[in-house]
Amino acid sequence: MKTKILLSSLMSFIFASSFAQDRTTVNATSSEISDNLDLRAVASIFGDSKDLEDFEFRLNDPKAQISNLDLNNDNQVDYLRVIESIEGRTHLIVIQSVLGNEQFQDVATVEVEKDSNNRVQVQVVGDVYMYGSNYIYEPVYVNVPVIYNHFWVSNYRPYYSSWYWGYYPTYYTYWSPFPVFRYRHHIGLCINFDYQYNYVNYRRCQTAYNDYYGRRGNYYERQNPTRSFERRNSGYSNRYELDQTRPRRDVAYNNSRESGSTRSNGSVRTNSSSETPVRSNGSVRANSSSETPVRSNGSVRTNSSSETPVRSNGSIRTNSSSETPSRSSSPSRSSSPSYEPSRSSSPSRSSSSESRESNSPRGGDSGSRGGNSGRR
Repeated sequence: MKTKILLSSLMSFIFASSFAQDRTTVNATSSEISDNLDLRAVASIFGDSKDLEDFEFRLNDPKAQISNLDLNNDNQVDYLRVIESIEGRTHLIVIQSVLGNEQFQDVATVEVEKDSNNRVQVQVVGDVYMYGSNYIYEPVYVNVPVIYNHFWVSNYRPYYSSWYWGYYPTYYTYWSPFPVFRYRHHIGLCINFDYQYNYVNYRRCQTAYNDYYGRRGNYYERQNPTRSFERRNSGYSNRYELDQTRPRRDVAYNNSRESGSTRSNGSVRTNSSSETPVRSNGSVRANSSSETPVRSNGSVRTNSSSETPVRSNGSIRTNSSSETPSRSSSPSRSSSPSYEPSRSSSPSRSSSSESRESNSPRGGDSGSRGGNSGRR
């Protein structure tokens, strides 16, 4: 009897040891601050902006939801204000989270410089506290961005956001932060992959940034000195190095246009041979040999040899000799989350009923965030 008990205990110990060795430890990434603002998305909307006011609008557009940062933990994504500093031929465009009354934290900078040959260089640089040292993307735009035209005109005045804690433009409304995995999927649809985003680890405008560094907003950093990137991720110098060791599913969409469905010029496309219908230029199409009926230019069509009846120009037609005529309902156009943005259309900011320059208290009478005093 004792022998059986000892044998049973030994087998249990061996099984438990084997299970412990095979078990994979999964580290939660939801606490990684830098997961909540993709700098390629920042570079993408910068290239599409008309000026810095428009750039600030795109950063905070509640339909696009580019940011997922909630540094003050009030369950509302922080407003991102834009301020500009000029050092010689360099325009240092600073993105700051608004955390409270006169409480700001630098998140990233967009650094625009014209060299001696009049070539414009752009770098989007993550703040060292948020992203680690030298986390930098250099965007390559298909066409020269319109925003470049404003930087080197005579009598240029640096842009300084007029919005602050409790007082925001009328287009701005609150939204709650996504779970990180959902934000990574969402932001992949917001990045224009017709542009290129080249990672580099050197800063072109180091002198200009050094002149600005003493004036940077660092409220969150001062309140949480032990939560710098190097403390959060020991052994990694910046977010890029961290991404190289993370599973593919833990990293936002990469730069390849062939990695799954991406958005290009307002359409969603995919290269899979077994793809489902996707949207292209206002219509839905599919390349699969076994595709389901899809809509094109107001009609429904299909290429399948065994297709069901479809509607074309108000009539019913079929290609199959054995099919029975019937009106097939239009298929679902690959549903997308309600938060999916459209970069080709943005809310009007010049309507007669409301103006971007009018003050809108954050929280208002509900008292959720901000007061009712006038705009400074």
